[in-house]
Amino acid sequence: MVTPAPPKRTIWPYAIIAAFVLFASYIGFMVQQAMRTSVDLVSPDYYQQELAYQQRMESVARTAALPAPVVVTHEAAAHRLKLALPAGLSGQAIEGTLHFFRPSDQKLDFKLPFAPAGTPALQELNTSKLQPGLWRLRVDFTAGNQQYFLEKELSISE
Repeated sequence: MVTPAPPKRTIWPYAIIAAFVLFASYIGFMVQQAMRTSVDLVSPDYYQQELAYQQRMESVARTAALPAPVVVTHEAAAHRLKLALPAGLSGQAIEGTLHFFRPSDQKLDFKLPFAPAGTPALQELNTSKLQPGLWRLRVDFTAGNQQYFLEKELSISE
């Protein structure tokens, strides 16, 4: 009597199951990493700022229409930042804010009052305490009941 040969075992079902398990594990790991990642908005009141977008665009257009540009000069060696307004705005009461915005770290953002003095209207700031890297300076000011806005990028080096 001849005994039948035992059926051949194949590893394919196990390989397919192992591939599905590994894929599911990879997806689970990626979901876990995504849940741990901090996603900060540009600012805490981002949505309120977006609602005021049209007013901001009008302020930018008004600033661009000034007879002379708002001059922002950074002297890296002296750690000094100068903001000069056009002579046409010198006789008016000017007040506003300077917002130093660090795109890479929201915790470094800060605001300062903007109150240029003299003729021409000029304000100087010390930049020695700013962390090196890319900064965005947002100048938001009012002169003669008109709102103005300017944004400049600054590169602070050590």
